[in-house]
Formats: sequence, structure tokens, C-alpha cells
Amino acid sequence: MAHLFFDSFVGGLCADALAMPVHWYYDRSELLRDYGKVVGYVAPKNPHPGSILWRSHYTPLNERGNILHDQAKYWGEKGVHYHQFLQAGENTLNLQLARELYRWVRSNGGYSARGWLEQYVKFMLTPGRHRDTYVEESHRGFFQRYAEGKPLEKCGIRDEHIGGLAHVPALMAACADLPLGKLRAVVKEHVGLTHAHPNVLRAADTLVRVCWAIGEGASVREAIPREAGDWISAKKAEGWSKQPDEHVVGERFSTACYIAEAMPASLYLAWKYGNDYVGGVVASANLGGDSCHRGVVVGGILGQACGVPAEWSGGLRVPAVEVERVQLADEG
Repeated sequence: MAHLFFDSFVGGLCADALAMPVHWYYDRSELLRDYGKVVGYVAPKNPHPGSILWRSHYTPLNERGNILHDQAKYWGEKGVHYHQFLQAGENTLNLQLARELYRWVRSNGGYSARGWLEQYVKFMLTPGRHRDTYVEESHRGFFQRYAEGKPLEKCGIRDEHIGGLAHVPALMAACADLPLGKLRAVVKEHVGLTHAHPNVLRAADTLVRVCWAIGEGASVREAIPREAGDWISAKKAEGWSKQPDEHVVGERFSTACYIAEAMPASLYLAWKYGNDYVGGVVASANLGGDSCHRGVVVGGILGQACGVPAEWSGGLRVPAVEVERVQLADEG
């Protein structure tokens, strides 16, 4: 059953890579000027007009907190693209970690919070491991505490961003043999290691239940009202679907990363494009804001429901087939 959520995992990877160059564009006119409508994988460009790296800071206490490595020199500069060294079809740091999580769980025959945290630390402290310039607040907070000498299990912060869902499809795919109750518990434990915020934990559980319902035969428009009714209602979604996407996600819901609005925005796009994987992830990417992590939810749900076109999965910088080989080797 390890294949059960594999399309959800790959769907999130592809959506992240698609959105990567336009990640955190909050002015859509600037997004259109710099990239046009993004309909396939393209490389990022400098300068990024909305970049906040010029006012972002992270100074490690010691080597246990040194997660920026050779990227540190770009922090504090204006116009630096968050993902400037990534290539077309390449995943951002959080989704590179998702691939590493999948590989690690499959190779070790199951999930262990302690084991994963040790692998996470090794990954983040290895220079050049991911080549991404931006490292999110959850990682900075974790390694600040780790550098202070706190136990690994106590280093997570109360982060309320949708980036906390980046690993959920990967973990579902890696642990697909588990019954639903156990899978939900493992996902909650894992997400809580870095995003110990109740709304992020609730959103992660919602994503598991929605994808599980789809896996059991429900359509997207059946699964979301049934399993995510506390985030969004079908009646409202139906009414909103008559409006332009940029009105619903941009005016009604923020395009920003905070889970309280990012989660219903993601669920709405999945609901609207329930039978159209490509349409959903393209719409999400071109809405700007935290499009990479919103894309994980949209792409994860639609990948589960529709499958992912081979040209999309094969076009990843690390193709999905390379991820799948880990699965097949483990099962063989």
C-alpha cells in the first residue's frame, strides 16, 4: 500500500517547483512583468522586487546553529531572490526535506521522531546540501534552540505558517501501510516537532483525512466538505467559484503564509479545480504570496484525486521516478 499517497506526494513536489520562481510575489503586476503567466517550470530571476531578505537576520550562536553556511552573505541585501540558485523544476528547501523524509522513512522501515530529528540536523548542518538561500523561521527557531543546548525534541517553536504542512504528503506516502488513526498520530507528532501551533496541527490532520477520503473513493468536492468543514463550506465555495481566483485568494483570503487564511484558501482552490490537477496548481502559483506551500496542499489533494501528468513529474530537477526508485527498492 506504499503507493497509496504517492501521487499526493509528487503532486506537492510539482506544485512547489512550479511556484518556486514566483514565491512570495505579493504584487501580481510585478509577477506578470517578471514571468508572465507561469505554466511550466522556469528558473528564478534576480532581483526579486518583494524580497524581504534585506531585513531578515539570523546569527548562529555556534556551529550547532550554522544553517545558512555560504548563503549568509545574501541576508541583509535588497532584491535577492529567496531561491536564487535553484534551477527550473527544482524544489525549495522544505520540499527537499520532504523528499529526504520520504527516503529516510522508507529506508529505515518506519517513522521515528528522534531518528528523523537526527537526520534533519545532519541535513541542515551540511554545507551545500540544498543550495537554497532562504531558510524559514521554523528552521531558524529550531536551530537557535539547538545551539542553546536544548534537547532535540524541545527545539521546535510555535510556528503558525502553512509551511508546516510541507512534509505531510511525503509522510503519508512513506507510512501508507498504517491505519488511518496511527497515520494521523504520526503526522501530528512529526509536524509538532517544528510547528507546535494548534491550528497547524489541525490543518495537517485535515489534509490527511481529506486525502484518505479521496483514496477511499470520494471526490474532492465530497471529501473537503466532509473532512474540512471547519475550514471551508461547500455552499460558500460554490458561490465564490463564480468570482475570479484573485478575488477569492487575495481579497477574501490572504495569499500570505499564516495558516488561518492560507489553509482555507488552499482548500478552496482544490475544491474549485477538483478534476484538474494542472489547472489547480497553475492557478495557485500565479496568485503569488506563499504559493509554494499553498501549492503543497492544492497539489497534494489534486494529485491524490487526479494523478500527476508524467511530463510534470518527469520534469522535476530530481524527477519523481528517482523518489519512486527508493520505494521500489524497499519493496523489492
